[in-house]
Amino acid sequence: METKIGIINDIDKDIEYINEAADIIYKGGVVAFPTETVYGLGANALNEEAVDKIFKAKGRPQDNPLIVHVASKNIENLAKEVPKVAKDLIDKFWPGPLTIILNKKDIIPNRTSANLESVGIRMPNNEIALKLIELSGCPIAAPSANISGRPSPTEVDRCIEDLDGKVDYIIGWKKSDVGVESTIVDCTVMPPVILRPGGITLEMLREVCSEITIDKAIQGKPDSNLKPKAPGMKYRHYAPKAKLQIIKGNKEKTIEKINEIVQNYIDNQKRVAILSTEEVSNRFPLGEIISLGSEKNLYDVARNLFEALRQCDDLNVDFIICQAFEDKGVGLAIMNRLNKAAGFNILEV
Repeated sequence: METKIGIINDIDKDIEYINEAADIIYKGGVVAFPTETVYGLGANALNEEAVDKIFKAKGRPQDNPLIVHVASKNIENLAKEVPKVAKDLIDKFWPGPLTIILNKKDIIPNRTSANLESVGIRMPNNEIALKLIELSGCPIAAPSANISGRPSPTEVDRCIEDLDGKVDYIIGWKKSDVGVESTIVDCTVMPPVILRPGGITLEMLREVCSEITIDKAIQGKPDSNLKPKAPGMKYRHYAPKAKLQIIKGNKEKTIEKINEIVQNYIDNQKRVAILSTEEVSNRFPLGEIISLGSEKNLYDVARNLFEALRQCDDLNVDFIICQAFEDKGVGLAIMNRLNKAAGFNILEV
């Protein structure tokens, strides 16, 4: 398959690329496109054959449901019921990095929902994504635009790296603003439950509904028999090629342990990368240092995380060591992605 690539510098001047991509989706093809979270791989959410192409291009497990992207807050045609709490969350956070899980209408194929009676829906806060949905004339099912299990792409070059020759079209734009996938809230239960943390934090959600909780299934290693209700719950995700270990503890002990581990690897002729915040990066004399940003702004850390993991692959390291972050605010999303990427390989010091 020949993949066409359109890089957008000016949305008005380059609208032809979005029109071409929208026509491909309308005709049942697959398109990688930018969103504010990560780049997505989209197809007509109402067309089972088109959706199947997403699974094949990514090598995605069949029981991993897709999120349906829309260009309007009016979703009554897709969901059987939109309870008040869901409407309140939509009014507050759409367009934005929040996916709401609702009981689906029959118009949503089982292929899209992975045979669940529910489906995740979100309205992205990205001009290109919204225009693509609008011009396609259909809701777009879209996971991240990468090979399944790999770190999600926040830059178009990573989409090309993974999907060139496997999809019909790739739309390129700037780096994703949020850098981690959307927060997912299950509104088929009361109180609502967070199934995946993201840029919309628990604290922000509780300003709308104080009873919102976090699913315990996302805070530990998933059971192999789990039937995932949302993407990212069951399988190893976001993983670089090298083994990743997280070091958790107070700052000084963490730095000491990282230096000890790195020294041992280097003594054994192994290449090691250290994912660090800029405040402590000068405390590591050995290893390949990749800065995630400042610990004072975890939104920057989230934005840089997946690209940092990709850079570790570029460096062809054997091992990756990363400091842990506090499980609150967007730190919860960062740790969720790191835990998944590391296969919950965490050393407490």
